[in-house]
Amino acid sequence: MINKATKLFPVWAILLSIVAYAIPSLFIPLKPSLFFLLGLVMFGMGISLRAHDFLRILKSPKPIIFGLLLQFLCMPFFAWGISTWLQLPLALASGMILVGASPGGTASNVICYLAKGNVALSITITTFSTLLAVIAMPALSLLYLGKQVDVPAMKMLMDIVKIIILPVTAGIIVNQLFGRFLSSTKQVFPLISVFAIVLIIAIIVALNQPRLGSIGLLLVGAVALHNALGLFTGYWLPRALGMDRQTCKTLAIEVGMQNSGLAAALAVKYFSPLAALPGALFSLWHNLTGSLLASYWSRAK
Repeated sequence: MINKATKLFPVWAILLSIVAYAIPSLFIPLKPSLFFLLGLVMFGMGISLRAHDFLRILKSPKPIIFGLLLQFLCMPFFAWGISTWLQLPLALASGMILVGASPGGTASNVICYLAKGNVALSITITTFSTLLAVIAMPALSLLYLGKQVDVPAMKMLMDIVKIIILPVTAGIIVNQLFGRFLSSTKQVFPLISVFAIVLIIAIIVALNQPRLGSIGLLLVGAVALHNALGLFTGYWLPRALGMDRQTCKTLAIEVGMQNSGLAAALAVKYFSPLAALPGALFSLWHNLTGSLLASYWSRAK
């Protein structure tokens, strides 16, 4: 029963997104629960991990370094290339490049967990990319846009601690102390994760409903192509270099899923509300494509 509900993850995500777009008032009041929902899923991930999972990754840092290079070299370049090719207006191009220059999104850890990727690696790359973003985002925005943006460093770091580090650490401690008694409980957490991420997507859709209604097909194509290139490059480039399939799945999700909420906020602050549209659309799109990939990869042999 749990496996069947988990496999229908993309269906639930799309259906609830339609409901959220049609009746946003149902989900907008749930905005304060976003941090709690992500924290709950992170705790569930922690229960499936042990401290030595992270130590093993840190002893072989090649996938971490490779993931960070793909994140900050490929994604902003793809955004610039797509914007130039499609001749997007300057405001939309600025928003695209800010999305490309963003660190990995926290939802990537949830998608990686559901896709049966390397969760410890995913969390490590998200944390390091967020730390690097404090320097990388201003530098990349200056390089591609000719304008430097101030990244809210302390807020980002506190969010990472509250949403990822603390709940995962709590889960690891619980697993270390009581893991042998929690085998049945662990089986329920994938279903809880599915419920949480579907609800998160619906809340994102509801919050961005006014802006999503004004998005044209050209921008939809640009965002879809940007996300697809991130997922494709993140999987096949490390695969060509001989990395194992689980690592490649993880890198694809980390590279293809950006902290687009941060990009949208910076776009409004430094450019215009129009520049926030790529970030708003990316927030929805990468969760839907991530859900589809997670569903496929969780079943693939």
